[in-house]
Amino acid sequence: MKATIKSLTFLLFAGLVSFSAIAQDAKPKASPAATATGKVNGATITINYSSPAVKGRKIWGGLEAYDKVWRAGANDATTFETDKDIKVEGKTLPAGKYSFFLIPRESGTWTAIFNKEPKQWGAYKYEEAKDALRVDVKVKPLAETQERLVYKVHGKGFSLDWDKVSVPVVIK
Repeated sequence: MKATIKSLTFLLFAGLVSFSAIAQDAKPKASPAATATGKVNGATITINYSSPAVKGRKIWGGLEAYDKVWRAGANDATTFETDKDIKVEGKTLPAGKYSFFLIPRESGTWTAIFNKEPKQWGAYKYEEAKDALRVDVKVKPLAETQERLVYKVHGKGFSLDWDKVSVPVVIK
């Protein structure tokens, strides 16, 4: 009889733990993982990132500080991969996988950074000495708020759109 009660207690406990784990997985993530991929002048571009939402917050100059290196997404640093050498804003970037960072500025020109260390959590251990390329990009205002951060790869390069800002990066 005691063995039966212990077995039932164990099964109930195991079921409760399993149900709890399943319920946690069912919640949508605050910043879900996303991928943008496409062809630009014969090169395959792949951008892996986590996509945070605005959620009524002040993003630029608030949540994301001006004049400070930002991981250009949430969680792990955003990665940028190209299977061929490309020209980014007129400067050569060799084929490979990079972490991608931005330095937001209050004015209309931001700095885009391709760093040789693709596996990083955020920008906490970012080292400028490992930059493969830095370029200045002119941001554009969006007509409507982009609630969730999104990257788009298109024929002329790619863009990051979030809140009321689009950050286009030209690739040739």
